[in-house]
Amino acid sequence: MLKGKTMKTLKEIESEFMSTPAEDYDGLFESYQDDPRAGVVKLLARFRKKAENLAAEKQRIESLKQFEYKYRSLGLVAGIDEVGRGPLAGPVVACAVILPENEDILYLNDSKKLTAARREELCCEIMEKAVGVGLGVVSHERIDEINILQATYEAMRQAIAALPVKPQVLLNDAVRIPDVDIQQVPIIHGDASSVSIAAASIVAKVHRDAMMDQLASRYPEYDFSSNKGYGTAAHVAALRKYGPCPIHRKTFIKNFV
Repeated sequence: MLKGKTMKTLKEIESEFMSTPAEDYDGLFESYQDDPRAGVVKLLARFRKKAENLAAEKQRIESLKQFEYKYRSLGLVAGIDEVGRGPLAGPVVACAVILPENEDILYLNDSKKLTAARREELCCEIMEKAVGVGLGVVSHERIDEINILQATYEAMRQAIAALPVKPQVLLNDAVRIPDVDIQQVPIIHGDASSVSIAAASIVAKVHRDAMMDQLASRYPEYDFSSNKGYGTAAHVAALRKYGPCPIHRKTFIKNFV
């Protein structure tokens, strides 16, 4: 037994760790570091690894704030990104996000690098904590009318206009948006380089995926809930078999029908 202490069971020690924030593990590590039981040694190693992973994630998030820190002195900084430029069907969706200065949202990343479940969790957290979120949606008809690039710009302008407060700086994923009277900073691979752009990419992706899931029940032949309108082999095969449905982009499917 540990001198001067009542020996706790492994279950009790694990419960103690589980009910304690990882940032506060140091006191628990100190309390049980002399416990010779193999199970306790393994338990401490497991929670040390968890604490190390959390510290590494905080450091990664901090490194993704370089542009936010650089332009914060000018006022509110918004990140903007879009989802849906490449699909054969459905809208293009853009999102603008202004994140809080003094609160981190961990695990933000390019939406394509996250699981659907993680994106959903993060989207809820972003919507709850953000200073402002704006969405823009441009339909497949409009994409056919003005082309996908101009439709993307239009969706981005809608997203900026939908913000509850006006930012002084826009961090954009690689593009410069025409007809916007706000300072813009195009960043190559912005959704992997800026927390604000990453947040925007996640909200845009979750929003568009939800739209495509709803449309899937209306047009079940194309399995939109799985492919989200992108040109997978199964989607193209269905397009050739059944022809286009009302939400297909006519300018995108000329090679298939």
